[in-house]
Amino acid sequence: MSFTSTLKNELVNIKATKIEEISELAGFLNVLATVNGSIKLTTENVSVAKRVFNLVKRIYQINCKITIRKGYGFTKKYTYMLEIPDKKILEDLGVDLKSFQKEPARFIIEDEELKQAYLRGIFFANGSLNDPKKTSYHLEFVFQNKNYANFIKRLLNEFSLNAKILKREQKYMVYIKEAEKISDFLKIISASGALFYFEDIRIYRDHKNMTNRLNNCEQANVDRVITTSDKQISAIKKIMDEKLYDALDEKLKVIVDYRLKYPDASLNELTEIITIENNIKLTKSGVYHRMKKIENLATKIKNS
Repeated sequence: MSFTSTLKNELVNIKATKIEEISELAGFLNVLATVNGSIKLTTENVSVAKRVFNLVKRIYQINCKITIRKGYGFTKKYTYMLEIPDKKILEDLGVDLKSFQKEPARFIIEDEELKQAYLRGIFFANGSLNDPKKTSYHLEFVFQNKNYANFIKRLLNEFSLNAKILKREQKYMVYIKEAEKISDFLKIISASGALFYFEDIRIYRDHKNMTNRLNNCEQANVDRVITTSDKQISAIKKIMDEKLYDALDEKLKVIVDYRLKYPDASLNELTEIITIENNIKLTKSGVYHRMKKIENLATKIKNS
């Protein structure tokens, strides 16, 4: 079972006020319903079909007709087709009979709770959320109507979700990519179980990514130390080959001796070793400048 299906199966058990249920039903029908004498809609999730059936019965005392069909092909998924005999309920729900996927009447989304319920209905209809354990963070809705897609994007962004829109062939995808914003959306539609699961995975992945970054950073530092040390030792060998070691002053000789003795040490570590073993005050900057003198001398020898 997909994570989206699991999430929707959780949402169908949410308790809401009657006016919130009306907003939720309005969102669902606005996306999926078609009208031809009666209201018809199709879903692949049996729990969602039951949710819509119960909402219509509870709010309007109308029984929907449910038809189950088994699909063809590899997956052979079942589809559940609901038929609502009284199309007048669309008017009561503020859904335009002539143009679906149109911005709803204001009373449907009059306050924050009703907007949240409406978004829950939209998610029931065609929302999709990737399993954070298996792939990247991605929440999306797909609509036929550009204006309606822009409306849903604005509605989501009233909750600061940073939703964006993308044209995909002849359809419009409204999506959210940021993990923190997806968590906020799950809070908005009251999906507490999915939220805990999502947050657990997000925390684990963030910790794992941070650990990987630290390991990569540490490895990069090691590589940098090795590269720098190799360059310095190469310069020292050039001076040694030319028998110029004795011509160096005592301070430079100390640096040369310790670099050859501790080839894997970083500049900071080399400074500490020299300071402790010789009981002198020496800074990393001082060691660096002395080492640069050695490298410059090696460069002059090479170019002479």
